[in-house]
Amino acid sequence: MGTQLTTTRTDQPDGPNPRPLPPVEQARRGRRTGRGEVSLLGGMGHLALFFWAVIVVVPIIWVFLASFKNTTEIFSSPWTLPAELRWENWGRAWTTARVGRYFLNSVIVVGCSTFLTMLLGSMAAYVLARYKFWGNRFIYYLFVSGLAFPVFLALVPLFFVVRNLGLLNTHTGLVLVYTAYSLPFTVFFLVAFFRTLPLSVAEAAMIDGASHTRLFFQVMLPMAKPGMISVTIFNIIGQWAQYQLPLVLLSNAKDKWVLTQGIADISVNAGYEADWSGLFAALTIAILPMIIVYAIFQRQIQNGLTAGTGK
Repeated sequence: MGTQLTTTRTDQPDGPNPRPLPPVEQARRGRRTGRGEVSLLGGMGHLALFFWAVIVVVPIIWVFLASFKNTTEIFSSPWTLPAELRWENWGRAWTTARVGRYFLNSVIVVGCSTFLTMLLGSMAAYVLARYKFWGNRFIYYLFVSGLAFPVFLALVPLFFVVRNLGLLNTHTGLVLVYTAYSLPFTVFFLVAFFRTLPLSVAEAAMIDGASHTRLFFQVMLPMAKPGMISVTIFNIIGQWAQYQLPLVLLSNAKDKWVLTQGIADISVNAGYEADWSGLFAALTIAILPMIIVYAIFQRQIQNGLTAGTGK
């Protein structure tokens, strides 16, 4: 009986035992699949950022345009351009509503508190990051725990503490409170940044006879400039927009109110006097400085946030 030879094609993908693809082809297909997933996630991320930008930018533009309208235009045609640029709205908000005075108070308070925050926070962060001593980790976690403590829970005891110190209704008391509440984030951020700085530079400075103080202020602090700028901008924005603390600590000193208190007072009066254009002008005056600051230092902020991970 003759034997019949049969051949089975193993290169058919639908057969019972398909031949495996070469490693090069498998890697190529894996890369294509990975690129497809990344592009899909990237597209979804860009779409989410677009909607977020619309949610943030559109109200700001609307407030800016409303600051040049009168009350009739604001309510009758809120989404149209103003018929004319009414700069008197800004002048009325600056003088009659005393926004100029509140603006100056905010600049003084935020400037002093930010300076103290960065000075004390950078020194504390440097010591915690570069020196090993008993209780180092405990002090660090004590600072970090302040990030999880809500401000409104401490308003009542804080009021009595500031009053007992004789600093109630003063800018000094508000500056100290701002500094205390800004230190946890400042220390948390700068500790991680100081740890990325090279030890060789500090060792060379010490060998040359530099003291610990001189090493910090003349060597390490300039090297930490990107991180310092980033934290400074974040502190300025956060303190500029603070409302609860000045509301409690400056309640009976209207001449020392900051900008957020002044705008809140204008909004309350607008319900009775109907000066909505002055209110939107005051809001624009409060918003513009922070937008300008962020636009100027945007690159420095990005460099500071990425410098620690790039070293």
